[in-house]
Amino acid sequence: MAEMVNVRINGIETEVEKGTTILQLARKLNIYVPTLCAHPDLRQAGACRMCVVEVKGMRTLQSACSFPITSEMDIFTTTAKVRKVRRDILALLLKNHVGECQTCKRNGNCELQRLAAEFGLHDYLYGKRTERRYSVDDTGYAIVRDPDKCINCKRCVRTCSDIQAVGVLGTLYRGADTKVTTFMEKNIAETLCVNCGQCINRCPTGALTEKDATSAVWEALEDPNKHVVIQTAPAPRAAIGELFGLPAGTSMTKKMNTALRLMGFDRIFDTNTSADLTIMEEGTELLIKLKKVYIEGMSKDEAGLPGITSCSPGWIKWIEQFYPEYLPKLSTAKSPQQMFGALVKTYYAQKMGIDPANIVSVSLMPCTAKKFECERPEMRDSGYKDVDYVLTTRELGAMIKEAGIDLPNLPESEFDSPLGLGSGAGLIFGATGGVAEAAARTIWYIVTGENVPMKNLEVVPLRGFEGVKIATLPKIEKTAPGWEFMKGIVPKIAVAHGLANAKKLMDMLKAGELEDVFCIEVMACPGGCLGGGGQPQPTSPEIREARMKAIYEEDRHLPYRQSHENPYVHQLYEEFLGEPMGELSHKLLHTHYCRRSRRM
Repeated sequence: MAEMVNVRINGIETEVEKGTTILQLARKLNIYVPTLCAHPDLRQAGACRMCVVEVKGMRTLQSACSFPITSEMDIFTTTAKVRKVRRDILALLLKNHVGECQTCKRNGNCELQRLAAEFGLHDYLYGKRTERRYSVDDTGYAIVRDPDKCINCKRCVRTCSDIQAVGVLGTLYRGADTKVTTFMEKNIAETLCVNCGQCINRCPTGALTEKDATSAVWEALEDPNKHVVIQTAPAPRAAIGELFGLPAGTSMTKKMNTALRLMGFDRIFDTNTSADLTIMEEGTELLIKLKKVYIEGMSKDEAGLPGITSCSPGWIKWIEQFYPEYLPKLSTAKSPQQMFGALVKTYYAQKMGIDPANIVSVSLMPCTAKKFECERPEMRDSGYKDVDYVLTTRELGAMIKEAGIDLPNLPESEFDSPLGLGSGAGLIFGATGGVAEAAARTIWYIVTGENVPMKNLEVVPLRGFEGVKIATLPKIEKTAPGWEFMKGIVPKIAVAHGLANAKKLMDMLKAGELEDVFCIEVMACPGGCLGGGGQPQPTSPEIREARMKAIYEEDRHLPYRQSHENPYVHQLYEEFLGEPMGELSHKLLHTHYCRRSRRM
């Protein structure tokens, strides 16, 4: 049984488990303590000192986020001394925070700005530094760093190291010269950065933002010679409402379609269509690997088992850099974004009689790494750049506001044909475990000749936020002709989200602990795409949970819930692609990955 300690906080007597921090106690009792470095996803650092409190009998104020309660004590959070010190700390942070709030991307959603308003700091008590000490680093395709807006809270450092196991960011120097930067102060493009944007999601100010594509997209929309299409991924639909004051997890799919038409997009398509294609291609590829093992007698290593998903571009760059020896196990299937881009400038262009040179292909994604992915030289199999511009959820929200569109009160409208119908399987790609679950639904059909029974359609063991999940699926009792070798097999699937968890999973694979697993899904971001680096700020486990519920709820009400049921997918193969893993589908929908030098 846990040891309990008697505590008084602001005169309130309570009992807490020994080792609980003062901040945890305050939050439990709904006592407000301001913070800047604390974040629900991160270990405590005690870096900003905004959370100082007074403890009776101690001469100095204590940091509430890092002070563990080990004995009986009196704590005070609102004394004059506490308020004055917090105000002074905030004033000093503001003094060194260079940049105009009015033009900052975080204006109106900046934690430093919010605290300044709370403390009534309408003037700079200690003056304001106006000259820049550092240059803005916008050398990469995805992330922009402005060190002059950094307040040294080190959230980005802890995110990059603890959540993502990359470790690009750290601190240099001491005292007033302390600086969050990269190894040898290199530009972000010259580091191991995987462009996931998780640092952006946890930065309290505008020191980290995404590379902006809004101006380029507006320019395309205003060009009468351009045919501008947009594909929308599932995760932004469950999150964009947050930018308009709606609760996390409010589905805005059809209202967003209307907003995009009002903005001038010529066609609004559904990325879930190509997510279904991904399942057909990736699932077929996996089954070919299984045949090589069970029929041709290859070893699992030779056949490339377990097969590993390739939908997440942050994960792809990470494995290229850190575990390149496992690249042969990666699916060659492109991500849904890139499959869609290739089809827009081939199949769609031919069907509509439009010169692909005049098509501008835009994608709405929850992910900053998608900006990097669309620039990869491998992603031009259509003969053009398959995806021209990527907008994050935040960027589209800003564009909708700029256009004066009231998103929450718009009427609903549908996606356009012929690339506007996706199944529930494609939709759940937005959540960790969703790709694996979608694949399981269709592979079960191919192998058994029957759809997954409705009671088993939702593969619950693959869902949720556990860092590494290994799910055992039902034993295959009946097989379709040609798949008899699968009879009696009990399939196992492994899932990880967040790259620190991916590292655990890859180390398990290296140690031979995944011998019975035939498929591995990895998403770079916590929670999967719904926790992507381009999603609305702030982020927390509760917000990601609400977004996940919205995705699964929408899946339950769609007419098609398995990728192979999607009639548009059948039409694509009949009219254009031929068959999964066929010559044309392999040319347009597959790619290759290679050992990457530790640069951009």
